[in-house]
Amino acid sequence: MITITLPDGAQKKYESGVTPMDVAMSISEGLARNVISASVNGTKVETATPITEDSKLVLYTWNDKAGKETFWHSSAHVLAQALEHLYPGVKLTIGPAIENGFYYDVDLPEGKVITDGDFKEN
Repeated sequence: MITITLPDGAQKKYESGVTPMDVAMSISEGLARNVISASVNGTKVETATPITEDSKLVLYTWNDKAGKETFWHSSAHVLAQALEHLYPGVKLTIGPAIENGFYYDVDLPEGKVITDGDFKEN
């Protein structure tokens, strides 16, 4: 068994290999639905990362700056994959999370321009 210490100082025992999502579910299903990422001993991790030793755990949701940063970082990766699929030959440059969202600078293949026509209405 390992001990997980939460930000409020509460300590809970879990089997080695427990994930941040498992811990969130043990607290409440509502929390688990909202967890985006976590920090284990000060290192940001995914919610599926196994924890194998006594640790301090912080769970991040959209209400936390770190949760937003994680969401936007992952969103930038999804955007990059979509651009590679839609525009073969695109060169990806930089796509960081920023203070209020994310973006991706790209170099499109010769002669290609992204226009409103590239977006279908639903």
